[in-house]
Amino acid sequence: MNQFSAKSNKLSYKNSGVDISAGNRFVRKIKTTLKSTHNKGTIGSIGAFSALFDPKPYKLNDPILVSASDGVGTKLVIANEMNNHKYIGIDLVAMCVNDIVCQGARPLFFLDYLATGSLDIGKASTIIKSIATGCRESGCALIGGETAEMPGLYKGADYDLAGFAVGVVERSNILPSAIKENYFLLGLESSGLHSNGFSLIRDIVSTFNIDIHDKAPFSRKKLGDILLTPTKIYINNLLQLIEKKHVYGISHITGGGLVENIMRVIPSDLTIQIDLSTIKPQKIYSWIKGISKISDNEMLKTFNCGLGMVLVIDERNVKNSLKLLKSLGENPRIIGSVIKGKSPLLKGSLF
Repeated sequence: MNQFSAKSNKLSYKNSGVDISAGNRFVRKIKTTLKSTHNKGTIGSIGAFSALFDPKPYKLNDPILVSASDGVGTKLVIANEMNNHKYIGIDLVAMCVNDIVCQGARPLFFLDYLATGSLDIGKASTIIKSIATGCRESGCALIGGETAEMPGLYKGADYDLAGFAVGVVERSNILPSAIKENYFLLGLESSGLHSNGFSLIRDIVSTFNIDIHDKAPFSRKKLGDILLTPTKIYINNLLQLIEKKHVYGISHITGGGLVENIMRVIPSDLTIQIDLSTIKPQKIYSWIKGISKISDNEMLKTFNCGLGMVLVIDERNVKNSLKLLKSLGENPRIIGSVIKGKSPLLKGSLF
């Protein structure tokens, strides 16, 4: 046997870093988890080359499909450092379905993409379970996905997540719709940082030599656990408000921050005014502001600053909308209004 034959005998896909049998064991392990998310449109189970979904049970007259895709960003780095992956999938689902409801749509189904250097079945199962938790909370079925082992591209415990969601809305109910001057802006509280701004957070942690395993100075919890608070899913409460036709526009406050995301739903001949003193950011934001001395403007364009969703409501329905949202457990507040003009007008102080 020559030296080339000896080397060839050691070559295999598994020895190259891709374990197909581990992937098959993983799929078998998560089948029950996926089944727990099935809704009335789900057809079959995982294992086919593609996934099927039947929209007929939703009994829409003129259905329009709505799609969204997103990830979790470098919040994944915090999850790895804390060795806590039981919420990160909720973040993934939330980032997609919260975008879908901004068009007035109901999420139908979800697909995930998990990429890693080497498949850790236990860790991956925890991630999928958290994705399933988010899907159950938002009423959409986890009907498939892809798990990719890519040795050489991802190192050590590194992994990445992407999510893809599809929803549906009646054509006549698509949002935003007919937003006018003097309509109110209602803010809905976030659960914290959600899934944006973590590259800046990590820079702050590094710059000031902060150990995220230590208790936060403003809480009894570890800073890392606070940073991993899952993104709030607003679907069920917002769908109830949408069904009453109280809503003319919805903004998901993610990358780009408060002002930029609200302006995405405002007609070009109108703008917004916001009273920043009405927002009441959570303690995590006051801590970020205090330790980093970041300007209010930088805070506003990087973080949600305490508001995860902003709704545009007309004068006639604002009182009933506030009442309904409070009955559903939200803490809504009027933060401003739609006005004539080109540039957003901010007044008051955020901190």
